[in-house]
Amino acid sequence: DINAEMRARHTAESAYQNKAVEEIALGFLQVANETMCRPIRTLTEARGHNVQNHSLACFGGAGGQHACAVAANLGIRRVFVHRLASVLSAYGLGLSEVVHEEQSPAAAIWSNEAQQPLLARLEKLSRVGCRKLISQGFLDSQIRVQRFLNMRYDGTDTSIMVPESTIGDYQLRFESMHQREFGFVLRNRRIIVDDLRARVTGTLSKVKSGQVYDELKSLQCRELCEPNTHPAFVDTVSVYFQGGYRPTAVLKLGLLNPGDVVRGPAIVLDCNSAVLVEPNWVATVTSTQLVLDNTPVTTLDVSTHHISTEIDPIHLSVLANRFMSIAEQMGRTLEKTSVSTNIKERLDFSCALFDQHGNLVANAPHIPVHLGSMSHAVKFQLDRFSEDLQEGDVILVNHPQAGGTHLPDITIISPVFHDSRIIFFVASRGHHADIGGISPGSMPPNSRELFQEGASSMGMKIVDRGEFQEEAVRHMLLEEPAQYPECSGTRNYRDVLSDLKAQIAANHRGIALLSQLCAEYGLEVVQEYMAHIQHTAEAAVRLLLKETRVKHPTGQLSGHDFMDDGSKISLHVDISEDGSALFDFTGTSPEIYGNTNAPPSVTHSAIIYCLRCMVQSDLPLNQGCLAPVRVVIPENSFLSPSSTAAVVGGNVLTSQRLCDVILATFGVAAASQGCMNNLTFGIPAIEEGGVRYEGWGYYETIAGGHGAGRD
Repeated sequence: DINAEMRARHTAESAYQNKAVEEIALGFLQVANETMCRPIRTLTEARGHNVQNHSLACFGGAGGQHACAVAANLGIRRVFVHRLASVLSAYGLGLSEVVHEEQSPAAAIWSNEAQQPLLARLEKLSRVGCRKLISQGFLDSQIRVQRFLNMRYDGTDTSIMVPESTIGDYQLRFESMHQREFGFVLRNRRIIVDDLRARVTGTLSKVKSGQVYDELKSLQCRELCEPNTHPAFVDTVSVYFQGGYRPTAVLKLGLLNPGDVVRGPAIVLDCNSAVLVEPNWVATVTSTQLVLDNTPVTTLDVSTHHISTEIDPIHLSVLANRFMSIAEQMGRTLEKTSVSTNIKERLDFSCALFDQHGNLVANAPHIPVHLGSMSHAVKFQLDRFSEDLQEGDVILVNHPQAGGTHLPDITIISPVFHDSRIIFFVASRGHHADIGGISPGSMPPNSRELFQEGASSMGMKIVDRGEFQEEAVRHMLLEEPAQYPECSGTRNYRDVLSDLKAQIAANHRGIALLSQLCAEYGLEVVQEYMAHIQHTAEAAVRLLLKETRVKHPTGQLSGHDFMDDGSKISLHVDISEDGSALFDFTGTSPEIYGNTNAPPSVTHSAIIYCLRCMVQSDLPLNQGCLAPVRVVIPENSFLSPSSTAAVVGGNVLTSQRLCDVILATFGVAAASQGCMNNLTFGIPAIEEGGVRYEGWGYYETIAGGHGAGRD
């Protein structure tokens, strides 16, 4: 019972008001609508499009019932619902064109000299394609040709299919598309043409593009002021919307004429579909479409989502989805704007949102060892810079003593300001393929000191009041690591720098989306719901721990495992009746003169990850999971090593073994294969005859299997 559960969560001073069945049902619809919005935002904005600048096209029998609500959540002002929306796919097949493509590899470097031969080859491919369609009975007048070059920057893996433009300059078009989709262009970088493509299309049916827009301009509109007198009127029913029941006219679409305007609330019925015209929306009938437009009162502003700061299960789910969506869009931005295979292809990165105190609020489903430890990095920088953070500042950190995991994982942290005070943090962490040290890939199997693993920073402003500090970054990545014996600076400075800028762009995207969310709901509501989400996670973990105590009446659990060198991980868990727990790693072996030491942030990541795995409810991973837990790690053990200890293996090997120990202690899963299995090789940069030759490094995580559970 939802009302009973919510009453149990509230105190006498903050009494919960029972919700009617209609309110709860509407809440489920609101959550479903917001869930549908997440992939729409992700898919459009990942390609550099602002979803609010577009219209929403709706199809399917049930689509029209959600169209107005989904559009309002996205900030879209117009929706098109085709008269054949319920069978639109089948209708589209009947109108489909015949497409034939001719493709040829190029592997050419774009230049003025190479342009004409490439265009000549494109023309030849076009002629071949046209002959194919003519042989199928198409006339020349029914055939159109589109020519493309598949282009990318040298050293990147993501290519763009660039269409022929009226200006005829493929490079300018490529740069424009790259800027829109990825947010940057790479000056002085060669452009590679991977292949050529000619798309030849034969059209039999005559479908005019933009026909509905032309019709709307010339349409003589007339509003149905009294729908119950119109031949299309069926009935008036009572429908529950936000705020209560509203009398709603039901009309038959087949009896409405082009130019008829129906003001919401209304339900427009067809043979196989129903369209809900919500309050403050109007529906205009055309010959082919039902065009829904919202009126200015429903424009996204604070009044649109005027809700209380008290916890509400409906708004909790909606805002949890919004927070998750922001983190996902940050991740999409980072994936698209990065240049290295490590981040763009392997997706070895994470993005997350934090409250004003640095507590993890929401994250995309990225890398667990990142997500559980980034809060330590944010809080460390909040203490380190204290009052010295200004709007436009961005911080770089990767040192294990400052909340890092291992040095290749560089965290970029951006504070979010409002009225000159910090209200949130956004952060992204990415594994950079090479940051220097004694071996390519910065993942040496034989490192014994931290400096051998590459560049490190306890925290520096990579952007100071909006100005990118490239000299400081260059010094950190190239000069500082090379000062140590047998060590090199980063072997691919250009890509690391580009990826750092990509992380900054991802954070910038998160800030913009958080600002938009605050404009919709108000800052106080957003901050309170960040706290509510953490409290919900805390309650779920406390329930898990209480259930575990029922199975183990003493509340005492113990487990241990060994590393390959014999070092012991020892864990004792003491669960109290209130659902709090002590995770005590006393008995764990001392610091190792090797690189499988793991900083405390890794241990916290393993704990929060395992607790989240054991909780059965659909719970976002956030700081609330650790609220009932106190962690004791002995100083100078290999789970809390000194500041100079090598740690590169701790993040990829010891972290896995920690999860094995925790899950075994709770008796829920057998041990996994216990390592992420990393492969790395490459060569350093060299100078010969005054010429510098760039080095390169390759790094890959092979991964492995996991242990079986009880089921």
